Amino acid sequence: MSSFLLLIFDLIGTVAFAISGAITGIEKRMDIFGVNILAILTACGGGLLRDIVMGDFPPHMFVNPLYVAVSVVVANIVFLIMYFHRPIPQKFTGLYDRGLFVCDTLGLGAFMVDGVMIGANFGYDEDLFFLVFLGFITGVGGGVLRDVLSNQMPAIFRKHVYALPVIIGAILMVVLHEFTGMWHAAMIAGFALVLLLRVMARHFLWNLPKVSI
Repeated sequence: MSSFLLLIFDLIGTVAFAISGAITGIEKRMDIFGVNILAILTACGGGLLRDIVMGDFPPHMFVNPLYVAVSVVVANIVFLIMYFHRPIPQKFTGLYDRGLFVCDTLGLGAFMVDGVMIGANFGYDEDLFFLVFLGFITGVGGGVLRDVLSNQMPAIFRKHVYALPVIIGAILMVVLHEFTGMWHAAMIAGFALVLLLRVMARHFLWNLPKVSI
């Protein structure tokens, strides 16, 4: 059950973040090659960083290129759709913004689950702090690479408590497993909490405190 759920979360995160990376690349006026690279790094970058931290070489994205292939297919579909429907009608700009939010939120939740589970399967199931960190870096890593390569401040430092829901979701996930021993229930609960917190943060305009100079 856990393996099947993990595959589902992997695919959800890959598709969601590939869309997010592709749209960001198009908005930054990258060509089709740049759009594909940004989509791949957004979708697979968190897993790449996770594997490097765990010392799992070569990283999973090179051993099993399924997720890279999915990212490329998704990126080119997004590119073609937007290429043949330019310029974007003004009335649809808000829709694209909401679409990016949805993709980012699904990707964060799905890859948080992925990071925790990969760490547990790798033998770190008793190291709860490390599992939370792996969930965090897998969830936000791809988005950080996307933002850095597209020359903008990473969203984890500025946007709707972007990273905090990932940390809270990962904590819930490892704590639930610690008390119940059931990974599948913990996976679903952690994923749902990330989505809930992100939606609430957007709706109520929650942001972490910052200094205005």
